[in-house]
Amino acid sequence: MAAALCVSSGAVQNKRSGVRSPHLQALVGLPFTIGCNLTLGPQESLAQVRWEDEKNQPLLTYRPGQAASFISHRVDQTPSQQYYSAITIKRVEPGDKGIYLCKFEVYPTGLRTGTVQLSITARVTMEGNKTAVSGKLAMLSCSYGLPESVQQVLWKKTAEQGDTSNVASFAKRAGATVTEPFRERVSVSHTLGESHLSIKPVRTEDEGCYTCEFNTYPEGSRSATACLTVYVLPKPEVTYRTVSEDVIEANCTALARPAAEIVWNVAGDNKTLGPAVSSSLQQGDGTTLVVSTILIQADLLDDQSVKCLVFHQGLDSPMSVSMNIKIGKALAILISVTTVATILIICMCICLWKCFIRRDD
Repeated sequence: MAAALCVSSGAVQNKRSGVRSPHLQALVGLPFTIGCNLTLGPQESLAQVRWEDEKNQPLLTYRPGQAASFISHRVDQTPSQQYYSAITIKRVEPGDKGIYLCKFEVYPTGLRTGTVQLSITARVTMEGNKTAVSGKLAMLSCSYGLPESVQQVLWKKTAEQGDTSNVASFAKRAGATVTEPFRERVSVSHTLGESHLSIKPVRTEDEGCYTCEFNTYPEGSRSATACLTVYVLPKPEVTYRTVSEDVIEANCTALARPAAEIVWNVAGDNKTLGPAVSSSLQQGDGTTLVVSTILIQADLLDDQSVKCLVFHQGLDSPMSVSMNIKIGKALAILISVTTVATILIICMCICLWKCFIRRDD
């Protein structure tokens, strides 16, 4: 931001002169430029320019057309024209509040001074909208640039239906307070300039928009809002059944929030019997059950693999679940062989037992 102050031969701006000084407002954390315009009379010329703060500490000194002989680390010299001078506060801080003076040494009439009163304000900053995975930690953060003026920090939640409720607060005198029904899972940091709201474990009903409100003095109430989206990650499962001697029906299911997308990946020659058929069923907790069904020629599974790929907004890469009937067949054979072997062993034991009995007789 930039502001210019006019200093003329008819009205000298001086903090002791009784002339009212302009009042400007700068935001904490941003650069801010203050400028002075000088109007010269006939036979007058500008000899030197000085910028000072209200304690008469020098900020900038230079002669027209020459490099600055002094410049404070707090400011930058802004490019100036012949009768215009400006300084830029590099990064406004709370301590920059006060009166600034631009002093022009004019020949032959002497010193002319302009003053400006600068007040400091701040805005609430948030990290933006957040996503969280159900069952994990969700954290929302906000900050206000003038922590010494904050009396209380209040967090509010606005649900999708539009209902707004208080969640938690922290105040200098009252300390931290968390309202029901958030008390068991929500905590708020014991700080005023920067506030953190933690929810663990986060649930789907925690989804909504959260407002961080700073009650300050004398600025008043300042707030910002960010929305929280809660994901339920899918846990896909693949099942199959034999429809006929040559056809197998494969089913891939995924329960998630929002709904997942299922794609079948069949290696080698495509021996599927038509495209996959998908259906979805909305659950009461906000999740969606997606079922994808595909018919496959049975001989395809003798040499190739069939995979169910599940895509979801909360995943960096798709989840893959293989359907391997070979394992099922091998397991069935193993069970059969084990069963036969067990029967043979039992039979042998019975025979040996009978032989021992006969010998005793």
